[in-house]
Formats: sequence, C-alpha cells, structure tokens
Amino acid sequence: MDAEQKQQLQHQLQHQQCYMQKGVMLEPFVHQVGGHCCVLRFGEQTICKPLIPREHQFYKSLPAAMRKFTPQYRGVVSVSFEEDEEGNLCLIAYPLKSDPAADLENKDPMADCEPKNEMLKWGMASSLLVDSENYSKDGRSRHSRKDKDRSVHKVQEDVELEWLRQAEVLYYRLDHSHSNAVPQLKHNPWSLKCQQQHLQKMKENAKHRNQYKFILLENLTWRHTMPCVLDLKMGTQQHGDDASEEKKAVKIRKCQQSTASSIGVCLSGMQVYRSDTGQLMFMSKFHGRRLTLPDFKEALFQFFHSGRRLRRELLSPVLRRLREMLAALEACESYRFYSSSLLIIYDGASHRKHTRQHTEDSLSEEEEEEEEEEEDEDEEEEEEDDEGVEAEPEMEEEEEEEEGDVDSSSSPAVDVRMIDFAHTTCRHFQGESVVYEGLDSGYIFGLQNLITIISELENHSTD
Repeated sequence: MDAEQKQQLQHQLQHQQCYMQKGVMLEPFVHQVGGHCCVLRFGEQTICKPLIPREHQFYKSLPAAMRKFTPQYRGVVSVSFEEDEEGNLCLIAYPLKSDPAADLENKDPMADCEPKNEMLKWGMASSLLVDSENYSKDGRSRHSRKDKDRSVHKVQEDVELEWLRQAEVLYYRLDHSHSNAVPQLKHNPWSLKCQQQHLQKMKENAKHRNQYKFILLENLTWRHTMPCVLDLKMGTQQHGDDASEEKKAVKIRKCQQSTASSIGVCLSGMQVYRSDTGQLMFMSKFHGRRLTLPDFKEALFQFFHSGRRLRRELLSPVLRRLREMLAALEACESYRFYSSSLLIIYDGASHRKHTRQHTEDSLSEEEEEEEEEEEDEDEEEEEEDDEGVEAEPEMEEEEEEEEGDVDSSSSPAVDVRMIDFAHTTCRHFQGESVVYEGLDSGYIFGLQNLITIISELENHSTD
C-alpha cells in the first residue's frame, strides 16, 4: 500500500468515525430540474431523497441489465433536524442501523463532516435568495427590486421567492469575477421550490416527528464542472395504479395537454449553460407541458446548443445510450415505469475551462483575455468546418475522443439514466394490486420517438 492509498484510507476511516458520531450535513442539491420530491446533497458523489417504499423496493430488486441505466443505490440513512432560535433548520443524516444495506461501505467517503454548530442553516428565505437578482426572464441582467439602503423586509423576501417559483424560463448570470475559480450555482429555481416545500412540511410536523428515512443514490452530476441537465417525463401514462380517481383524472388531462400523449415523452425540466453569455438557462415543467411537438424539438436543440454552436459531438453517444436502454427495456417483462423520468447530462464547460479549475496559479487579465479569444476562434473554426471537408479527419478524431469518454468512469462526456420510480410496478413486487404482462409499451413508445427526434437533429446538423 503506497502513501496515497494510506492517506485515502485514513481519510475514509476519519469520515466513518465522524459519520457515526456527528452525522453528515445535508446541503441543497442545486442541479435538480424536475420532479416534486426534495433532493439533497449527502456528499460530493452522493445525493439523498425521501424514501418511498415502492422506489426503495425497485432499487433493491433491480435487474442486473438495468443497473447501468439507473443511479447506483447506496443505502438508507436516518435524517433529523435541529431548529435554532431564529427558526433555521440544520439537516443531519445518521446511519440507519436497522437496515443492513445502509452499512458504511455504501457511504460517500468524501462527504463533509462539519460540527453541528457550524452546519448549514436552512429555512430562511434571505439565506437562499441572496443572489436572486442574478435571475432574469429574458437573459438580460436583472436589477434588484430592493430599496437602495438594501434593507430586507419579509414581504420582499416572499415576493422574490414567489418570483423564482412561478417563473417558467429563467436565465441565471454566473459570477465570473474570479478568473481562477469556476463559477458556482448557489441554487436553481426548481430545486429551491422543492426544498422549501419539503422543509416546511418537516417543520410543521416537528412536534410529532423528527426522524425521516432518506434513500442514498449516486450523484450523476458530480464529475461535471457546469452540468447541463435535461429531465424528460417518459411514457403515455403518468399516474400509478394506487392513484385516486381524482388524481388519475388530473394526470390524464395533463398528459393529453402535453406531448406525452402524442409521442410518449414530455419536457419536465432543463438546465443548460450558454457559453456566449455566461448564463444558465432554466426551463420548468410548466413550460414543458405547453410545448407542441415543434416546440419540443426546438427545446432539445437548445439543450444541445452552447449558445455558440450545436454540441453535435454529444448526439451520437446519447443515441447509442438510448438504443442500449431500449434493448434492455425490451427484455424487462412485467415492468411499468409510470411517471418515471429520463435524465440526459453533459458538461457545459469547455475542456479549457475545466482544466483551468485545477490550475494552482491564477491567470492575469491579459492571459485570461487571450484564452477567451482563443476559445472564440476555436468556435468559429468549428463552425467553418461544417461547410468544408479538409477538417473532417480532425473533427472525427475529436468526436471519437468525446464518444470514448462516454463509457469511461473517470470523465464521461454524456450520461443517460432513468430516475424516479415511486410509481414503478412489477410482478416481483410484494402486494401489487395489478400485475402486468408484457412490456411497458408507453415508455418504449416515448423512447423510440426520442431516438427518432435526436437522430433527425444529428442528421440536420451534418447537412
């Protein structure tokens, strides 16, 4: 065992001891773009969400052929919180001793282990909305609506929070003031909405309950500097078998009013980085539901577009992954993935910027300007190459590199996974009221149409 391995082992042992004694601080997970369930950050490589028995059963009985298409299951934790005199909440995760799957081997060794009195405070709008003025609805800078003396009132905080919650398409201006630091997203409007709603419920139930089970899952965005995330609701049926008649009617109506009924897939949320403006664009599920088929195709185009060019090198890996998933689903007898989603994730940061993140020496302003000019020139050359033939061998080599990274565990260029299985059913599940035969034709229908649309996008981009 070399020195580096010894140091890593020592760090892991320290983490385990800290985890057993003090628990792990749960932080906001800022890359959630869809769904209604609160997702939190357990560590660098692990997220957690409230345990739903049906989803938990799915992960524990997952067929081997499906594991590569879902986040890795990492056990269960018990989450509790403390409330201070100001009404802030500190969320802490502890090992669930009664669950044999929740052993320490499943826990992320890189999780933070801070003392409780230094833990992140939750629940106050002012702490979560300090940079809400960076948001805009049209991509332009948005000035704060607060008074010039910067005094903050509760009413104004509520207005800011409601503004973020209700917006359907937003642009977030990232802070590029530090040349050597990759700009960080503090929160996005959808994750903020989900976290605030869930924490409010926990706070209201504090007198009766202070222990919650959360499931631990792989953080699919952790390798990416600037994660671009697309959440697609799959299938032609969005309600589970256990839904009430009222809820079933609502879900059916929503499907009929969206692209889910016509093509079996609907946009449920999107986050994409625009390198030309240095902004992140967010699209909510409310906007996604109103998209027509041409609008949906345009949204997919926007997702794979950097603001300067179409990231066509990502399309082939995505299609390959989708076709592999389709083959796996066609072997899943009796499964119905009602209301589940499909995530497509890639890194919006250029390789040059990703490298800069790990550079110890900061760049001077002149060096930074030179790098930005070089990046612009590279983008222009790539656009010119679309019309020429001479640069094709170089482009093919670049695409092969990108595609080769897809299956690499160290730095995947793009990832495609199935998530959200709260309404999934299968004949192997215990106590099922309805048992299905055959394949999930609605999900497969949506997947086939998605493959067709992205194939059209790929073919069009090479015209």
